[in-house]
Amino acid sequence: MSGARIRFRLNGEEVALEVHPLRRLLDCVRDDLGRTGTKEGCGEGECGACTVLVDGVAVNSCIAPVGQVVGCDVTTIEGTGHGAIQEAFVVEGGAQCGICTPGLILMTRAWLEECERRGEEPSEARARKALAGNLCRCTGYGKVLASALAAHANSRSGRNP
Repeated sequence: MSGARIRFRLNGEEVALEVHPLRRLLDCVRDDLGRTGTKEGCGEGECGACTVLVDGVAVNSCIAPVGQVVGCDVTTIEGTGHGAIQEAFVVEGGAQCGICTPGLILMTRAWLEECERRGEEPSEARARKALAGNLCRCTGYGKVLASALAAHANSRSGRNP
């Protein structure tokens, strides 16, 4: 099968690509659209480094075919701006080498938005469960969990996520 016209919104901007619909979303975002903040870790959907948000839901872009995001809103780390979550990861030490950080930040954003929708108060136990699909070899997770909870506190004080 040859390429197809794939249209979606990337970080709020309409994009169109002539690609095979089974091409990995990760490759389209990084190679075709130049958004290199999204990282490839394992290439198998196990580590979470490649996490992007598709209509607000965290997705492993290394196993998602681009054909599945037609008409969707896709958010990468470049589309989040510098807000409460990024600030918390810097201040709390949750950002180390940078391979997993974009995925962790996007997963934290999706988790905090889900907590808000459900009316749940974020807790360490909930953060641990929400971030379980993101692997980090640098931090030992204590700082990542502290960052996620600090992001919630920052967003409650009026800072943008």
